[in-house]
Amino acid sequence: MLAIEHLEVDIADAPVLRAVDCVFDKGRTYGLVGRNGAGKTTLMRAIMGVLRSRSGAIRFDGADLTAAPAHARLALGFGYMPEDRRLVPDITVDDNVRIPLLAQGSSDATHLDWAYSLVPEVKALGQRLPTLLSGGQQKLVALARALVAGTRVLLLDEPTEGVSPLLQQRIRHILSEVSRSGAIVLIAESNAKYLSGITDGLYVIERGKVTSG
Repeated sequence: MLAIEHLEVDIADAPVLRAVDCVFDKGRTYGLVGRNGAGKTTLMRAIMGVLRSRSGAIRFDGADLTAAPAHARLALGFGYMPEDRRLVPDITVDDNVRIPLLAQGSSDATHLDWAYSLVPEVKALGQRLPTLLSGGQQKLVALARALVAGTRVLLLDEPTEGVSPLLQQRIRHILSEVSRSGAIVLIAESNAKYLSGITDGLYVIERGKVTSG
């Protein structure tokens, strides 16, 4: 279980998250819905350890991760797909997907093989550069990279933004497979319609405050 307890996060001394309380159970998919600027990305980055909280706690399976750095959460099986993909442009697709393994100094290909089994179309693009791919293909590469890391907790920021309806359906199918693996999946979207039929629970964020949907 991943529990967010009374979490408060400031950016440049401005309060962004305000007393956020959420609970996410294993093997379930959750939606986080809010307008641009509501705090969705800030919450995901705080869960991932990229942003530090001013107060509150982040607990995973009972362990307090609040002060743990991002690489420690990566080692626990946390994966994050940012909204802007953040692919490294001058290395191959395959090298981009392997970044979580390289960051941990791991040569174990188990998680890589699992990610490629879920997104085989990315494996087929392996030796191409990300700059030569379409926006939709880049989304899938970023998703595959997050899957390599996110075997226990998978955080996805606007995964269907700007992609075709066909690719939206493909991503939905992949995520349904991930939740069946026992991982916690949290999907941030601006529009709740993209989450219809794939989430087990829903949270709404507005001006940094989170309520159950």
